[in-house]
Amino acid sequence: MQKETSPYTCHIFVCTNDRHGERKSCADGGGNAALKDYLKEQVEKRGWKGRVRVSSGGCMGLCGKGPNVMIYPQKAWFAAASTADGEEILEEIEVLLST
Repeated sequence: MQKETSPYTCHIFVCTNDRHGERKSCADGGGNAALKDYLKEQVEKRGWKGRVRVSSGGCMGLCGKGPNVMIYPQKAWFAAASTADGEEILEEIEVLLST
């Protein structure tokens, strides 16, 4: 094993956990997949690729407040996120990249 430093300034995790209706999960309603796709598209469009990574995340243990988006290492958490919140999330990323 080798310990490495992340090449990304920030890493966006969009929870895609699906409990198939057994109890609340971030995948309920399907909006989280669209949000992830939108964020990925915008990261590339804005020239942030290589500095910002967008990934699917598994359960974050916060399903009751989902869909959840987490940004690391800054520990920013967006609860009840939807595609309508995409621009606000991107504005947060822009601030993080400028510091």
